[in-house]
Amino acid sequence: MQMFCNQCEMSVPGGCGSKGRDIGTCGKDANLTRLQDVMVYGLKGLAAYREHARQLGAPTQEVDDVIADSLYFTMTNVNFNFGEHIAQLMKIGQAGVTSMNLLSEAHTKRLGVPTPVKVSQNHAEGHGILVSGHNLDMLQKLLQDTEGKGINVYTHSEMLPAHAYPELKKFSHLKGNIGKAWHDQGKLFNHWPGTLVVNTNCIVPPEVGSHYLDRLFTYKNVGVEGAHKIENDDFSALIAKTLASPKITGFDSEETLVTGHHYQTVLTLAPQILEAVTAGKIKKFFVIAGCDAPGKPGEYYRELALSLPKNCVVVTSSCGKFRFNDHDFGKVPGTEIPRYLDLGQCNDSNGAVHIALALSGATGLPVNELPIKIVLSWMEQKAVIILLALFSLGIQNITIGPKPPQFVNQDIMDFLVQQFNLSLTGEAKDDLKAFLAA
Repeated sequence: MQMFCNQCEMSVPGGCGSKGRDIGTCGKDANLTRLQDVMVYGLKGLAAYREHARQLGAPTQEVDDVIADSLYFTMTNVNFNFGEHIAQLMKIGQAGVTSMNLLSEAHTKRLGVPTPVKVSQNHAEGHGILVSGHNLDMLQKLLQDTEGKGINVYTHSEMLPAHAYPELKKFSHLKGNIGKAWHDQGKLFNHWPGTLVVNTNCIVPPEVGSHYLDRLFTYKNVGVEGAHKIENDDFSALIAKTLASPKITGFDSEETLVTGHHYQTVLTLAPQILEAVTAGKIKKFFVIAGCDAPGKPGEYYRELALSLPKNCVVVTSSCGKFRFNDHDFGKVPGTEIPRYLDLGQCNDSNGAVHIALALSGATGLPVNELPIKIVLSWMEQKAVIILLALFSLGIQNITIGPKPPQFVNQDIMDFLVQQFNLSLTGEAKDDLKAFLAA
C-alpha cells in the first residue's frame, strides 16, 4: 500500500517504513510530528514579534539564532527524541520571552511608557484612516505624515493600546477606536467610508461583493489581491485617497474603552496592590487574555470576566479583551485599584509575568502559588509562542479554550496536563467555582 509522507513528500510503501504504526513524517510517530507542528506555529509567532522589535532597532541576534536552529531541528531525519523535542520547544519559549521583552523595551524607549487613558469607541468624523494590526512604528510615521492635513486617524483591534503611548497620543488627530477584534473586518470595513490600513496580521481576505478593496492599503508582509501596497513608508497615495473619500458618517457612539495599563505603570501601584492582597481586599487576579476567535464559544470569556466577584482583578491583553472590555469593572472595593488592567497588545503578554514576579518577590510565594489564574483564548500562531513562553518560565495551572489546537493530540495533551497542569475550559460558571476554590 502506498502512503504519502507529509515531511519528505514521497509516496512510499508503508509510509516511510511505518509497519502499521501511527506515522507522521519520515518514520516519526504522530507525537513527534505534532510537536514539530507546535514548533513551526510557535516560530511563526516568534518571527512576528522579532520583526516588530527589529523595526524599532532592537538587537534580535539571540532570537534569530533560535529561529534558525529550530527550523533546522524540524528538517527530515534530524531528531527522533521526544525529550529533545520538548527541550527545543522550551528554547523557543525562552526566545519568546526575550522577543517580547525586547519589543516592550523598544516600544517604551521610542514611544514612552503607556498610562491609562479613556478612548472613544465607534465615534468618527471628517476624513479618516482606520488602522488595524500591531505595528506602532508604522502608526507613528503615519501620524507624522498626516499631521495638519485634515485627516483623522483611528485604530482597530490590536491597535487600541496605541492611544496610551505618550509619543502617539500627543497627535491630536489620533482620535479613537473603531470596531472590535480582527474578525469583524468584513462588516466593519464595508461600512467604513474612509481608507483602511492593515499593517500586520490579522487581515481577513475581502469576500466576493465587498466594496472596500479600492480603499484598502497593506504594509510590508501583509497583502491581499487588489489592495494597495504601501512601499518605503510612502503614505502619499493613502493620504490622497483618504482626502478623496467621503467624510465619515454613521459612527456617532458615545461609548468609551480604557487601555494603557502597561506593566511598568501597574508596578507603580505595587504597594497598594500588596496591601490589598494582604488585607484580603483582592482575592485573585484573573489573566483573561489571548487571541479572539469568531463564534459563540468565545462568549465564555465574557461570561467569566463579568461573573468575577468584586474582589477579583481582570488582567488582559491581546484582542480577546474585546469580548468584555466594554464593561465598566470599576475599582476594587475599599481601594483605588482598577479591577480591569489592559496590558496592551498580544506582545505585551509579558507584562503579566513581570507583575507576577514582582508579587512573588514581595510576598515570598512561588509564582505558581500566587492568587493568579490564567485563562487564555486560543486562536493563532502568536498564542502558541505566548503559551510556550509561559511554559518555559515554569508557569503552571493555565486553562485554554474554547478548544485545544488541532495539532495537539491526546498523548501530547496528557503530557501537558502532567507537566504543566494544563486544562481546557468547560462551562464558565463551573470553571469559576473551581478557579475561586483553588
